[in-house]
Amino acid sequence: MGNNSSAQSSTPSLPIDSTFNLPSPLPSWPSGEGFAKGRIDLGGLEVSQVDTFNKVWTVYEGGQDNLGATFFEPSSVPEGFSILGFYAQPNNRKLFGWTLVGKDLSGDSLRPPVDYLLLWKGKSTKVENNKVETGYFWQPVPPDGYNAVGLIVTTSDEKPPLDKIRCVRSDLTDQSEPDALIWETNGFSVSSSKPVNRGTQASGVSVGTFFSNSPNPALPCLKNNNFDFSCMPSKPQIDALFQTYAPWIYFHKDEKYLPSSVNWFFSNGALLYKKGDESNPVPVEPNGLNLPQGEFNDGLYWLDLPVASDARKRVQGGDLQSMEVYLHIKPVFGGTFTDIAVWMFYPFNGPSRAKLKAASIPLGRIGEHIGDWEHFTLRISNFSGKLHRMYLSQHSGGSWADASEIEFQGGGNKPVAYASLNGHAMYSKPGLVLQGKDNVGIRNDTGKSEKVIDTAVRFRVVAAEYMRGEVEEPAWLNYMRHWGPKIDYGHENEIRGVEKIMVGESLKTTFRSAIKGLPNEVFREEGPTGPKLKRNWLGDEV
Repeated sequence: MGNNSSAQSSTPSLPIDSTFNLPSPLPSWPSGEGFAKGRIDLGGLEVSQVDTFNKVWTVYEGGQDNLGATFFEPSSVPEGFSILGFYAQPNNRKLFGWTLVGKDLSGDSLRPPVDYLLLWKGKSTKVENNKVETGYFWQPVPPDGYNAVGLIVTTSDEKPPLDKIRCVRSDLTDQSEPDALIWETNGFSVSSSKPVNRGTQASGVSVGTFFSNSPNPALPCLKNNNFDFSCMPSKPQIDALFQTYAPWIYFHKDEKYLPSSVNWFFSNGALLYKKGDESNPVPVEPNGLNLPQGEFNDGLYWLDLPVASDARKRVQGGDLQSMEVYLHIKPVFGGTFTDIAVWMFYPFNGPSRAKLKAASIPLGRIGEHIGDWEHFTLRISNFSGKLHRMYLSQHSGGSWADASEIEFQGGGNKPVAYASLNGHAMYSKPGLVLQGKDNVGIRNDTGKSEKVIDTAVRFRVVAAEYMRGEVEEPAWLNYMRHWGPKIDYGHENEIRGVEKIMVGESLKTTFRSAIKGLPNEVFREEGPTGPKLKRNWLGDEV
């Protein structure tokens, strides 16, 4: 791979040779202000999202799964709009992506580059149709006061025409950083990018293009100087979006600790404790009306299960029939996307299990805690209302899955997610995910069973700050204290008990390493807190 590489073999068939589409056509969304209109004004620069492309150059090795990557020029660009950069994607999945194109509304928001800088050139060791093509990566050189926000790839050593692309006035750009690696070889790499500043109030706009690691660390993204939430969905549009994309959640066949609605938890004996008055817990009223309110956690209050053993055991098991999911609607990428964060409540989180090579063993009470909040997030384009990605929370972290990597239920546009046994981490595929290495670690088992919910059946929008009072937040949402007590289960004794049955120091060391990688909440350093104290409430997921 590199400047002097020669052809060695013919090209394989690749996933990217086919295009991914959502299983069903998009519905007509309820009418509203600026949502799903196809164009968004960033303040003198109008942008549109293009998701059709012409292939320019493919490399067949390196990058994800060593399958290479393909580079595309946006096609079907609306009249009056200009390309801001090309699109790139790894070859290991179907083509599914987008880039923004721009239209100058102010007369000076866009300018052509004054020159191009050749960043890299190289050939693939495999060829298409017995033809060896060299790929050339060009960075536009912007005029003073402007920035390039994307690159161009060609198969010719001649510089591209200056009118092929546009640079953006610098006050309409913002700082970006690498997101996901697309492809790399011999010290040269290309990555997708995302704004450095992300969250509900951040104005950075992802362009959907890519940049290289040379000569500069990152090209800027765009900036919405007209960030007034006018392109965000209205309440009827949110309802329609969630009815379209609400996931089905499958629980493991052996799951004993199911979710419930918050009010079911309250009405079945949940108790509020106060530090210094532990002997006088107070029953929680419906909707948490008697829960202390505030903007921070003072450590004085916590919730717990009923005291009576039979009631305690019953509440631990949850109630799938009452289960309700709670939606937080957030603008992201300067209001060009909407995140629907979907929160689920479990009265109890069950114990962990370890995998030790071929054996699986319980870990006593390690992992148990009261009041477990989990969530997933649907990322939806405000240009079209199309679902692009889904975030799945997994213990103290999580991961994104593109729509092309998601399983969908019954031929429609509802994603499928799997909740892990006892721990309730969310995954996009069934099976075992191991927190550890060398076949030793903590098990996360998922699978299809008759324990399943369609989250569209019972949902409630509990927060959407941009709606200015249209959404009434329940009292329990502003309870900023712990949803479970602080408990030390003596996890060191549990770990030593497991180690006694292990043979060999190497196995014990690997097991210890896996245990140390678990979040503190597993070991009950503190009781869990509610959604508003999670880092993603006002920020991005990762």
